[in-house]
Amino acid sequence: MANASNQAFELCVKQEEPILVAPAEETEKGLYFLSNLDQNIAVIVRTIYCFKSKLKGNEDAAEVIKNALSKVLVHYYPLAGRLTISSEGKLIVDCTGEGAVFVEAEANCAMEVIGDITKPDPITLGKLVYDIPGAQNILQMPPLVAQVTKFTCGGFVLGLCMNHCMFDGIGAMEFVNSWGETSRGLPLNVPPFKDRSILKARNPPKIEFSHKEFAEIADISDTSKLYEEEMLYRSFCFDPEKLDHLKKNAKEDGLLAKCTTFEALSAFVWRARCQALKMKPDQQTKLLFAVDGRSRFVPPIPKGYFGNGIVLTNSLCSAGEILNNPPSFAVGLVQKAVNMVTDSYMRSAIDYFEMTRDRPSLAATLLITTWSRLSFHTTDFGWGEPVLSGPVALPEKEVILFLSHGQERKSINVLLGLPASAMREFEELMQV
Repeated sequence: MANASNQAFELCVKQEEPILVAPAEETEKGLYFLSNLDQNIAVIVRTIYCFKSKLKGNEDAAEVIKNALSKVLVHYYPLAGRLTISSEGKLIVDCTGEGAVFVEAEANCAMEVIGDITKPDPITLGKLVYDIPGAQNILQMPPLVAQVTKFTCGGFVLGLCMNHCMFDGIGAMEFVNSWGETSRGLPLNVPPFKDRSILKARNPPKIEFSHKEFAEIADISDTSKLYEEEMLYRSFCFDPEKLDHLKKNAKEDGLLAKCTTFEALSAFVWRARCQALKMKPDQQTKLLFAVDGRSRFVPPIPKGYFGNGIVLTNSLCSAGEILNNPPSFAVGLVQKAVNMVTDSYMRSAIDYFEMTRDRPSLAATLLITTWSRLSFHTTDFGWGEPVLSGPVALPEKEVILFLSHGQERKSINVLLGLPASAMREFEELMQV
């Protein structure tokens, strides 16, 4: 396979004029409430799904997907609206019903030529997702933008640009899978539960935890200097054998009775990144990651909850502590952060935002996003499951993404970007 970073090849994509796809039937109008868990992550997430069927070509792919979008938007009508600011100064959806943006496009090559999509490549893969021209901020971008690009080999790519404030990974996956079901003439397996007021702040708000996820950390290691270098993006594959090795290492000194794959891998990557960025021993560093709160809320959030049910949890310590202690130390910190997420912690986080309107600070921070449990690969619009799917780019330089990989999805791909000199060191540290 040719690789996208091979400069001799340039993917050319010819886009037609964008159109608006409105819900197929009249839907509710007016303002739609977004919870405080939605407010904090209003970033644009770009993903692509590559389809190729031995049984049928791509001639009517755009038409089928567009028609199904119109029908599925009846259930997911806030996606046909526009983001605006409420009287309280928070994001809210104005359900105007004007529709999602849809673009048809054609590429100048076979799909295989795109090469390795397991690593973010904003330049090449970015052509498969439509960007709203001249949009200065998220209010000028519709919550959902879709592009269907046909390739000369009969395959096609669905490129999506969605605002994270509309849903987390589980919600997004349920939406895309519902869209696929609609396309195949099936009823929705998981209809959306749309009432987000179940996660409203308490009155009066009650902050019961310190919420260090918002802590500002001084960059005493001058890592911002490193970030002036060229950014390199890489993906590292951890197969089941490597993952087992990391778990064994974490338990070697007998301090931990058990540890999950996520805990072992997160701690390993956190340590390696601190080392690669040459953080000083007394440099405070923070690990942030999202925990799915759906089952942790009391009562649990209803099935099909269309919104963000994830809460950021955190761990804070000095780089020296992480690097000079055995692996079990960092793994123990990750475990504590996971266990901290209870109903009262999540409600306290919701109330904290109500009181402060703070955004989590990313200075000297690593933010891990786990997509490895999300079944994006099961989406089927009638051409079978995607041959490949994944993100186009990482939302922030501090973000590392975990994606499941391989035939049985037992391996995990770790995607990240680092300044060139730090990436060279990080690559060496990945040789476990």
